[in-house]
Amino acid sequence: MSDELADELARAAWRKATKSGSNGGNCIEVAPLPGGRVGLRDTERPDLPAYIVNGSVWAAFIDGAKKGEFDF
Repeated sequence: MSDELADELARAAWRKATKSGSNGGNCIEVAPLPGGRVGLRDTERPDLPAYIVNGSVWAAFIDGAKKGEFDF
């Protein structure tokens, strides 16, 4: 990981779903990053590298989730 990306992730405003308390607080956190990117990380293992996606990929995922495309 580049020093620049490490700095961006350290300064990122990470947030998780407000309903995450219903599962013990273990969930995925997201953070907006410069350049329209989105960082994702596991709250149980924030020490692991974050997964970075383009903003359009994140928007497509959220749209699909709202439409139930990932429901079991």
